[in-house]
Amino acid sequence: MPPSSFRYRILIVDDEAPLRDIGKLLLEAQGYEVLCAEDGFEGLAALKQALPDLIISDLRMPNMNGFEFLSVVRRRFPIIPVIVISGEFSGVSVPESVLADAFFSKGAYKIPELFERICDLVHELPSRPKTGKPNQAAVWVMNNRGTVAVTCSECLRTFPVAEVARGENEAECDFCSCMVRFEIIGETAIGKVFPAVSVPSVDSHI
Repeated sequence: MPPSSFRYRILIVDDEAPLRDIGKLLLEAQGYEVLCAEDGFEGLAALKQALPDLIISDLRMPNMNGFEFLSVVRRRFPIIPVIVISGEFSGVSVPESVLADAFFSKGAYKIPELFERICDLVHELPSRPKTGKPNQAAVWVMNNRGTVAVTCSECLRTFPVAEVARGENEAECDFCSCMVRFEIIGETAIGKVFPAVSVPSVDSHI
């Protein structure tokens, strides 16, 4: 639990209102100040109003998804720790393409475990090292035709890619024309994100 003399501020970003409401109630009961946003755009607006000490974010959201939102957070506010709670991945480790300090799969974790991780992260703040620019891009399946969306790690915007294959792929960003290289090293059912995406570098398009 946070010290009674200071209330740490937490920002919850999730498009499901019931989850936001429950999360807010649980965290406020632990003594935290809680702000809420329903997508990445609202999350960025909340950051302009007051910087939180920690962010809890979903990944699959309308308007601006969690991958894009966290790319902006990592670039602009590298000190702020991030916890991702999402059904897009399974397991307990942070997926390679997710810019976060901790990961919990929706419906597969215990509330005390979340509280413990939050407490650990907020108490690391004074000594938390700054991280550099992200060098990974996120990829996930958009529809039942297998089209994927790629979040460019250079301009942080998302664009569709019609043809991909398991292994190394390359696509030109529709917005900044950079060539984004990514590797699909696993597959899941349509509608779910690929479990790991690696982007060794982003080259300028000539």
